[in-house]
Amino acid sequence: MTTTATPSHPPPPVPNTLAAAAAPVVSSVVPNSGPTTGGTAVVISGSGFTGVTAVRFGSTAAASYTFVSDTQINAVTPPGAVGSARVIVVTSAGSSTQLVNFTYVAVPVPVLSSIAPVSGPLGGGTVVTLTGTGLGNAGAVHFGAGSASFTPVSDTQITAVAPPGASPGDVGVNVTTPGGTSNNVTFTYVAPPLVTQISPNQGSGVGGNTVTITGVNLAGATDVRFGSVPAASFTVVSPTQITAVAPSLPPGPVTVQVTTVGGTSGTGFYYYAVSPPGLLSLTPDQGPTTGGNTVVITGTALASVTAVRFGTATASFTVLSDTRISAVAPAGTGTADVTVTSPGGTSNPLPYTRLAAPALTALSPANGPASGGTTLTITGSGLSSTTSVHFGAVAAGYTVLSDTQLIAVAPPGSGTVGVTVTTLGGTSGPLSYRYLTPPG
Repeated sequence: MTTTATPSHPPPPVPNTLAAAAAPVVSSVVPNSGPTTGGTAVVISGSGFTGVTAVRFGSTAAASYTFVSDTQINAVTPPGAVGSARVIVVTSAGSSTQLVNFTYVAVPVPVLSSIAPVSGPLGGGTVVTLTGTGLGNAGAVHFGAGSASFTPVSDTQITAVAPPGASPGDVGVNVTTPGGTSNNVTFTYVAPPLVTQISPNQGSGVGGNTVTITGVNLAGATDVRFGSVPAASFTVVSPTQITAVAPSLPPGPVTVQVTTVGGTSGTGFYYYAVSPPGLLSLTPDQGPTTGGNTVVITGTALASVTAVRFGTATASFTVLSDTRISAVAPAGTGTADVTVTSPGGTSNPLPYTRLAAPALTALSPANGPASGGTTLTITGSGLSSTTSVHFGAVAAGYTVLSDTQLIAVAPPGSGTVGVTVTTLGGTSGPLSYRYLTPPG
């Protein structure tokens, strides 16, 4: 049997349907310039970027790059020399050959010329404006060792927010850009004010009285408030003291606050609508020109009295209660208005008369029996306020007839004694009265 061999044929070749991949194409880079220090974020546009293996600026690899799509790559420039560097994208299909350049430019060192405002609270938060040159690409702003948040406004201006300070005092503020770090300008951190005492701490609702505010860090105060109302006026006496004139306010307690560049103080309290004192009587309402006698003043709202005056003369005093004060009359002549002053105001006046000591001119009769009982007329001046008549050391009964005359009944006695009259103005000099011895 004859076998016929079937000829063997190789399979037909499979056609290659994949065209060779095209080299990448770079059409633009945005932005197309930046500092020689590198660090500029750029967007590279074109085509054929799939499978990118390298991005170069001239002969230097990009600091970093990110494949976004076949038509976009985001990259960060490396440092470079002043001038143009071609942007090259490399894939497995080759390298781009288009002449798309990134231009490196020299970046000047930033220079600061001013800062405003120049001070702020220790707690930070002050918005400042930094002015200078070369500020457009700022990467950091420092207040001393503290980093600040900031916003570049232009190549000549930055706004920054002061961070909290470590302690009160001056710190250097500088700006860092790709060109370097600037010179320092000075910013002063100010501690907040503290109020420790308010004196007096009360007053009438009409206001107008002067209040001394004591504390620390009060220098440079810009505002003093009683509640929400500004003081009528104020004067910074020292870093520890302010005098302020209380404004008019309704009854009740209010807070007193001081504001400086360093902030606003904690609060002290001031009490409004303390009633002004009122006077009802003086006991006695007369006294000697030499002063020194005690006068009891009765009235209302006397508990917080700070001064007692007889005319313009200041008297020492003791507050006995809200309705009574004991005062020592100062020397003087004539009639003086007595007033008292408290945080609520000054009282109505009451008259107080200074009297000269009485003077005696005659006794009639000038003698009488040792058994006493003789009625005699005493003549003189200043007798109307007589409080006692003495024959020697013995008090006698008496009746005041006028300022120039009184009658007295001689007590028992012996020998010759001096008769004196005591009034609110003092004690007279003596006149002699002789006790007669009955014949024996």
